[in-house]
Amino acid sequence: MRTRSTLYLLARILGDVNAVRRGRVVARLWNRTVGRIVARFTPWR
Repeated sequence: MRTRSTLYLLARILGDVNAVRRGRVVARLWNRTVGRIVARFTPWR
């Protein structure tokens, strides 16, 4: 599991860097927040 979590972390960091380069930081933060809220209330969790 360590490899998978490392890859997910790397993907998240690269996504953040890409958002900064494209000027989409606010949209990225909004989407991550909405995703966490939706994941919390899904019944299959």
